[in-house]
Amino acid sequence: MIHQYKNNGYNIVLDVCSGAVHVVDDVVYDVIALYEQESLTGIIEKLSSSYKEEDIKEAYEEIEELKEEGLLFAEDEYKEYVIDFKKRQTVVKALCLHIAHDCNLACKYCFAGKGEYNGDKSLMSLEVGKKAIDFLIQNSGNRRNLEVDFFGGEPLMNFEVVKGIVAYGRSLEEKYNKNFRFTLTTNGMLLNDEVMEFANKEMSNVVLSVDGRKEVNDRMRPTPNGKGSYDIFMPKFIKLANLRNQTNYYVRGTCTHYNLDFSKDVLHLADLGFKQISVEPVVSLSEEPYAIKEEDLPILFEEYDILAKELIKRKKEGNGFNFFHFMIDLEQGPCVAKRLSGCGSGVEYLSVTPWGDLYPCHQFVGEEDYLIGNLDDGITNTALRDEFKLCNVYAKEKCKNCFARFYCSGGCAANSYKFHGSILDAYDIGCELQKKRIECAIMIKAALAEQEDE
Repeated sequence: MIHQYKNNGYNIVLDVCSGAVHVVDDVVYDVIALYEQESLTGIIEKLSSSYKEEDIKEAYEEIEELKEEGLLFAEDEYKEYVIDFKKRQTVVKALCLHIAHDCNLACKYCFAGKGEYNGDKSLMSLEVGKKAIDFLIQNSGNRRNLEVDFFGGEPLMNFEVVKGIVAYGRSLEEKYNKNFRFTLTTNGMLLNDEVMEFANKEMSNVVLSVDGRKEVNDRMRPTPNGKGSYDIFMPKFIKLANLRNQTNYYVRGTCTHYNLDFSKDVLHLADLGFKQISVEPVVSLSEEPYAIKEEDLPILFEEYDILAKELIKRKKEGNGFNFFHFMIDLEQGPCVAKRLSGCGSGVEYLSVTPWGDLYPCHQFVGEEDYLIGNLDDGITNTALRDEFKLCNVYAKEKCKNCFARFYCSGGCAANSYKFHGSILDAYDIGCELQKKRIECAIMIKAALAEQEDE
């Protein structure tokens, strides 16, 4: 299977199953489009008005050579692999600790119901946090590197427990030959020098929530009394990013129907000096006024093109930044299982509520049908775990013939459930946006590689 497209003056051909990317001239591009349907004679006949016969023949020979090398029209080697997914021995590699089901902001698009996840406001106790660390160690097999994300709500509303859990985890690393990678997601309202010092010592990554320009952020991320939050947290975010030497963090925003020109928000953050940026479209049902709608897609596609061109320009000028959704691996990593099944939710990755219940991921918390177990008894709903084990690109009809399947791994199971009531479907608007982002990301790689060759 191949995917062909033109972007920013480049003719790009992606060989889906091998992962090979080819930047080609017009004649090769057009011959490839006809290669599987026509003989050489038929191709010459169809393209004779545009190209010389010898150029068509030369292009055809190049394509034949690439096919022989397995770099064009490669066979799908992964289909049979998924048969063993249910049998595959799996370990828990990561936990998302809901350290606080409470929040000091009132973000209008919050999927967690202002941090409460359709339940009572709760803070995780140190006892539950320690149980979570014990559970992860006991269920991680021989895996040494383990991840724990402090999430909410707003985790810093329970900072003392965060510190206690980290200390407990560190105390067990040598004994069990484990290495904990702690991360923190925060809105920044409670950031101070003590928190920053702790984060810079203990947190492998910090996610800083901001939607971009002040007016955009404050419209959707107000305080509970309706005031803006931008002026409170932004100086702290700038300070923390600089203290971390502009690495191992992300400023992470959400674009909505109200700021479809989101490239301006990304560039606003870049102009403030941030080097690690992620701005993602809101995932919300269509009845919400801020929801991304199908008719918004052409505008968003154009925004991604604008952003991609500006990113190339800035990188060439030595003032570049990383945009999360344009950072893709063209070297066929990570492992096959990840490429086929994604984040590992419900199997390798679980979320823990403040009282110790286990869910497949943070977006399923509060959905009682997706309660998968608890810290005391472990995974009790093994049928649900097996359902997530088998959630892969070949189990989803929308993914089977999609060129993006080995990059997005079938998309988000929670989004699929939210829109279709099944984890084996796909969120259609999200799919279209992901495909566009992948096209832009590959084009950026091509442009920067061209620069290196000059």
